[in-house]
This record gives sequence, structure tokens and C-alpha cells, in this order.
Amino acid sequence: METELSKRLGVEHAIFGFTPFPAVAAAITRAGGFGVLGAVRYTAPGDLARDLDWMQDHTDGLPYGVDVVMPAKKVEGVTEADVEAMIPDGHRRFVAKVLAEHGVPPLADGEASGWRVTGWMEEVARGQLDVAFGYPVKLLANALGPPPADVVDRAHRRGVLVAALAGSARHARRHAQAGIDIVVAQGYEAGGHTGEIASMVLTPEVVDAVAPLPVLAAGGIGSGEQIAAGLALGAQGVWLGSIWLTTTEADLHSRALTAKLLAAGSGDTVRSRALTGKPARQLRTEWTDAWDDPEGPGALPMPLQGLLVAEAVSRIQKYEAEPLLGTPVGQIVGRMTAERPVREVFDDLTRGFERAVTRLDRIARRSRS
Repeated sequence: METELSKRLGVEHAIFGFTPFPAVAAAITRAGGFGVLGAVRYTAPGDLARDLDWMQDHTDGLPYGVDVVMPAKKVEGVTEADVEAMIPDGHRRFVAKVLAEHGVPPLADGEASGWRVTGWMEEVARGQLDVAFGYPVKLLANALGPPPADVVDRAHRRGVLVAALAGSARHARRHAQAGIDIVVAQGYEAGGHTGEIASMVLTPEVVDAVAPLPVLAAGGIGSGEQIAAGLALGAQGVWLGSIWLTTTEADLHSRALTAKLLAAGSGDTVRSRALTGKPARQLRTEWTDAWDDPEGPGALPMPLQGLLVAEAVSRIQKYEAEPLLGTPVGQIVGRMTAERPVREVFDDLTRGFERAVTRLDRIARRSRS
């Protein structure tokens, strides 16, 4: 599954695996793909350094990357406390009401929320980059489009390629103008923040819009046959995230959540603003239903919503409040029916790709005869 991009990065297969778990990212790299560690949850630089140290020891000298959440435009002088002060009291009362209705206990005295969407903050994201650039990362990806120009320049001076996610051809063209090296065309089916256009339509539109820049197809991809389809549409690789959530190396800290993912069908997700304030595909739960209910207060814009619900999400996860328990995940969740090691998932992807290519080659030969 080699492409020009995979050869450039020195990987055997053009499968880019995004994950918040270092053990998963390292396993993807060792399997012949390109593991990308999500950094947004690391609010303490020392924690990110610890896990990148671990990655260094478990990737056999093979390449890997990091993913941050960073706005293209700098916001000077705004602290997390400033943003917290903008959250209306009515929304805080609504959170308390939903949790009380489901009997979710509070965190213990002095216990801090373990789930904070703070990577968007300028100082946090730049702190993550200060750490990451101390390691031989080969790719910097940004979930909110191109990072600031100085960050792109900083990466390029270190020989690091920069990727940015796009949900439309218009966004992709802006990314190219900002000096991005790789555009990830993320379709509507994907988990997390996503746009309105499905992958089958989006991928070739983005390929045409930014040629000759390489494009990765993302969203709704969880089989080798789907990978072959993405490459047939002009992509030079695929960007997979959701499929790794039920691998044995993933550390969800919740058997109940893993069980919900394994039981979910492709129709059991919803694009909701409940988690971050931006439309993000996730498991549909009573938590997302509450925020999407027209009778409720509605989600706040990003980043207010993420800060508002941070403690609530930690409480839901800690106490495994099943009706409220969810996670960002794409429509491919319907294929995630068993816990398997990353290597087994990866082998299935490569075998499926071979089957698809063989089938198409057979059709092409018949057409020529």
C-alpha cells in the first residue's frame, strides 16, 4: 500500500492512525503505518514528554507524528479564567440538573477534572509544540485547519511536514495557501469535528482543489476495501481514528464505554455540539439528547461549551453513568464488533486492500480483453 507520500515519510503502508493513546500510536507505527498521537488532552508538558519518551522506546526507530488543536489566528492575553467567566449561570444549572436526574455523584474533594478541552488555548498548544519538537516527530497535524504561520515555519525548519483537516474544498484551498504539506479530507461520516460533505464526494473535490499536494481520505473508513476506494479517488493515503478505539491497546478506562462501542451500529452516532460547541460526531446518548433538545439552553460556542462540561464529562466517565456515557466516534463504529490488537486490525486492513485491488484488476483485465 505504498504511495509517494508513504515513501516520503518512510512507512510501508499509507495508513495514518490518529489516536489519543500512545500504545495504539506506537503499535500502528510498528505495524507499518504512521501513528499520530493526539496531544490535546495533555495540559501538563511533563505528561506529554513522558508519553513521547515511551513512544521513542516502542516505535523501533520508525516514524510517528503528533496532532494538536490550535487556531490559525492568535488570541492574545486571554486566559482560561477569562473564558470561564463568560459561561452563563443558566448553562451551569442545566449541567447540574442533567447530572442530578441521572444520579451522577460529584468528584471527590480536591479531585480535578481529567477531561479539559484546553488544547485550543494559545499557551497550552504552544507548550505542547515546545515538547513535541524536542522529539524526532515527522508530522504535525492540526484539527482546526492550518496552525499559525510561525508554527508552520517552525515545523518546516525542523523538516516536519504539516497536515491540516478540511471539510470542504474551500477550506482545503485555504490550507494550501497557508503552506500546509498534506490536507486531510475529513468527510461527514468521521468521528469528532466534521463538516457536512460525505467522504465519497469530498475526497475527489479536495484532491482537485489542492493538486499536487497530497491528500489523505478520512471519514467512514474501516476496511481495506474502503482504503482502496479512497486511493482510487485520488488520495495518497487514509487517516483513521475511530477504528482504533476498541483495540486492546486503547485505554478508555471504562468497560461500559467499550461495551457501548461494540454494540453500536452505524446509525447510533450524532453530530452534536454537546461536547465542544462545534458539531462533533459522537455516540448518541441521553447527554447529547439533552443538549440537542430545543427545550434546553443549547450548547455554547467553542471553547465555552468544552470548559462548561469538562467536570461533568469526567464525572460521567468516572462513575460510568451508562445512559450519559459516550465518546467521539464515526459511523464506522458499526464495524467495530470485537476487541482486537492493533496488529490484527491492521492486517485485516491490508488484506482487504489486496482483495479490492485484485478484484479491480480482474475487472480491468476483462475490460481490455
